[in-house]
Amino acid sequence: MSVDDGVRRLRSEADEPGWEVDPDDDWGVAVVATVGRQLKLRREAVGMRAAQFGEAVGYGEDLVYKIEAGRRIPRPEYLDRADEVLGAGGLLSAMKEDVKRVRYPKKVRDLAAMEAKAAEIGVYECNTVPGLLQTPEHARALIEAAQPPYSPDDIERMVAARLARQSVFDRDPSPSINFVLEEAALHREVGGTMTWRQQLERLQKAGRLRHVTLQVMPTKSDAHPGLDGRIELLKFADGTAVGRADGVFSGRPVSDAKQLRILELWFSTIRAQALPPRESLALVEQLLGET
Repeated sequence: MSVDDGVRRLRSEADEPGWEVDPDDDWGVAVVATVGRQLKLRREAVGMRAAQFGEAVGYGEDLVYKIEAGRRIPRPEYLDRADEVLGAGGLLSAMKEDVKRVRYPKKVRDLAAMEAKAAEIGVYECNTVPGLLQTPEHARALIEAAQPPYSPDDIERMVAARLARQSVFDRDPSPSINFVLEEAALHREVGGTMTWRQQLERLQKAGRLRHVTLQVMPTKSDAHPGLDGRIELLKFADGTAVGRADGVFSGRPVSDAKQLRILELWFSTIRAQALPPRESLALVEQLLGET
């Protein structure tokens, strides 16, 4: 917020790119509509007009109306300031967690929800380091490389969504997580030397966790079923499972037993061809020493 000649400039829609509600995200639409309705009811209950409220929280009147109508996602600091101005006693601030999840793309949110419940996670990544293992700087560099480019706000939103999935490492009890990544990906210094060194350190740390198995597929290995792209398998405590692969079933998630058997065969074949965990970790440490 800037101050010019004693006049505070209020945030407008132009200052808030990337905070629109996805109309195809039913849950997100419902959450933002509920939050907006609560904000409006609280404001009207204290007899404050939208313009007055906007001045108090640092937002333009038009943007206040759009947030209250459920057409814009409120920032966390907006909810904190609204809670203070309207004397809500923490009730508005408490909505930040739901609102934060709405900002994540629906497909990422759905994937994170499944990963959060899985007892076993298997991931093969063909071209990059798996998202669950990426550092913030590495993730940002990959997303910034997209063409056409994303807006700065969208980049931050996507980085945050990717990092939020990594809470799976903090679960208790911990899931069993098996990663296989191509050696070629370990030689691509995404984001520059320092960023890449931090990424290698992240892989080294993850590879030493008791519930994580990290394997590297040597560049000189023969062809294998994962060359078409990414594979992910999630198995749950109740015996059910879901998986997807870029090279089969149109890349869609599947849970049919016959289709899952194909993905399990692919993943087990890839793991058998990759370096054992001890040798894989030694390779990562060797590259780290050379960086």
